[in-house]
Parts: sequence; structure tokens; C-alpha cells
Amino acid sequence: MGSIAIGVDVGGSHVSCAACNIADKKYLSDTFSESDLDNQGTVDEIIGIWSQTIQNTIEKVGIENVSGIGFAMPGPFDYANGIAMFKGNNKKYENIYGLNVPVALRKKMNLPEDFPIRFINDATAFAIGEDWIGQSAGSKRSMAITLGTGFGSAFLCDRLPVVSGNEVPEMGCVWYLPFENGNADDYFSTRGFLNRYFEKTGVQLSGVKELAQQAALNPVAKSLFDDFGHKLGEFLHPWMVKFGVEVLVIGGNIAYAFPLFGESLNTCLKSKGANIRITVSELKETASMIGSAVLVDESYYERVVPLLTQMS
Repeated sequence: MGSIAIGVDVGGSHVSCAACNIADKKYLSDTFSESDLDNQGTVDEIIGIWSQTIQNTIEKVGIENVSGIGFAMPGPFDYANGIAMFKGNNKKYENIYGLNVPVALRKKMNLPEDFPIRFINDATAFAIGEDWIGQSAGSKRSMAITLGTGFGSAFLCDRLPVVSGNEVPEMGCVWYLPFENGNADDYFSTRGFLNRYFEKTGVQLSGVKELAQQAALNPVAKSLFDDFGHKLGEFLHPWMVKFGVEVLVIGGNIAYAFPLFGESLNTCLKSKGANIRITVSELKETASMIGSAVLVDESYYERVVPLLTQMS
């Protein structure tokens, strides 16, 4: 077994993976592999594409050097046991509900029964990757959020996710907490942005990128970004203070529009006396692959295992 770990990031329409050298704390960019897929496909189709994508990366480093595979996986998922729990509510990967993913992958890839295949929530993987070699490296307490189709979040203390206790919401994430007329995920997500624009203009846009392109000349678009930053600050502030967050790392597709909402976010937090460094991820999607690869480190994984059952 070598010191190379494979990190896999499972998205709604694609799967991407790459190798990391765990011992040297290095992301091996030339091992990157990605495939599009239909998340409504059959078990065989989905496992087939996942395994082929991983195989493409493994071929670049040699299977003899690989000590395991880590997955950054959206929920609902049984992270401790590797069982898919996707149901119709999120309209993705429903056909693999109840599947033992490690068993299926080992069989498909002809891997030994004890070959490590591990799983963690995708937003948590992003936070771990940023903490390992990204924007929050060297901090004791950090928070990472991913803004896109959904609102992902994770709190880290001394490199470990914090998923219980008085300092964080239950499960260590904030998406389900009530906000305005729904929950935080309804507001701080792509659909929240587009719904608010539609309510104000009657125009249905395709995505936040299109909205961002209009912000310079469109006062409605500009005001929505200002509102987004301010409300994000209002919403996150109590938890960031409670946890003692030193640095907030922002990822996800909406992070590309940070120049449009960052100032109002900073202003809101400063007005509350919060001294928190806010930064946009430079690793972007890579952070999730890195964070999941870190699970292959035995000593780290031993500390993470008890926390997996509280992630959903």
C-alpha cells in the first residue's frame, strides 16, 4: 500500500476524481478524471461510470501505490456504512437507494474485500480540503460554506468536523434552519436567487451567472446581490460567534459572484463587531476531492468515524 489516496466528488450530473499524496500533502492535478452521467440511470450504469472514472485516475498512479478511495457524497447517505439513502425528494440517484456502494465498487473494480472505500458529506469534504491545503489551513476554527444548487456548510475545529454540542446546529450544518418564509437552503441557493428575481421582474433567468452578468446595468439584480450578502451575514453571524470562527471559506458556483455580494456581507459582519476573515475558495471543486482523499489517512479517519453517523 502506498501513500496515494483517490478522492472522488459526486455531483448531480458528473463525477470527478483525482489522486493526492497524503504523506506529502499534495494534490496531483495531472491525475484528474471526470465523467458526465445521468443520475437517473440504473445501478449498473452509475457504478460503471463511477468505477471507470476512478480507474482512469488509478491508471495514472498505479494501483500498487493506492491505499484507498474517499468519496465526497451528497446526502442523504449512510456515511459510516457506505449505503445510498437517496429518495425521491432530491430527484437524484434514486435507483441506487439501499445500495452498499463499497461492495458494488470493489466487485466492479476487482478490488480486495478489505480495500478502504470511505465516505463523507460533500460540504464537509470541501471544508476538510480547504483546511488541509486551502484558505483555512493553519486556522484552529473555521467554517466552510458551498453556495449553489443547495447550501452546504461545515464547522471544523482542530481539523475535525464538529457535528454536535452547543456551539453548532444539530448535525453541524445550517441548510435546514428556518429563514424568512422557508429554510436557509431555500434562500441561500440558486433557486432562491432566481425566485426572488422572478418575483420582482416576472423574468425567469437560467442561473446566477446570468444574473451576475446583468448586475452592472440592472438595479434589481444589483440589489439582490446586496441583499444576499447582508442576509447571509445576518444568518451566519450568531453561529460564527458561538463557534468562534476565525475564517469563513466560500465555495460553490455562487462564489464566482462574490465581488457582487462580498462587500455587503463584510459590512454586515463588521457592523456586528465580528472579526472574521472571509475568503473565496481557490481550490473550488478540487477541495472536495482533497477532503475525501484525506479520509484514507488511517489516524485521521479513526477520529472522523464517530462523527459520520451524525451527518445526513
